[in-house]
Amino acid sequence: VQLVESGGGLVQPGGSLRLSCAASGFTFSYYYMSWVRRPPGKGLEWVSSISSDGVNTYYADSVKGRFTISRDNAKNTVYLQMNSLKSEDTALYYCATKFYGGGWNRWDEYTYWGQGTQVTVSS
Repeated sequence: VQLVESGGGLVQPGGSLRLSCAASGFTFSYYYMSWVRRPPGKGLEWVSSISSDGVNTYYADSVKGRFTISRDNAKNTVYLQMNSLKSEDTALYYCATKFYGGGWNRWDEYTYWGQGTQVTVSS
């Protein structure tokens, strides 16, 4: 099983980034996919999730209206479009799988995790 995140980097406040997470080794279309982040010196924060069929999306209040999650089951890839970035979005961003929806902060319920991609928002 592999989840490989990409697309992170250094961006100025107000800028945009698009993260990707390429999955392999499991049936991608069976799972909810989530983005979770770890700000420097802090614990994990749930960011966003998408249902297995891509119909339903869920967002933390802190990113609602700025971030958009999407997935392409034909490509086994989930995306996170991040706009209007703020310094507080600086974090290591992980993608992770969950078989059931809800309980987005129950980290022990996530099945697979990627290694993460760093996003730094700074002028």
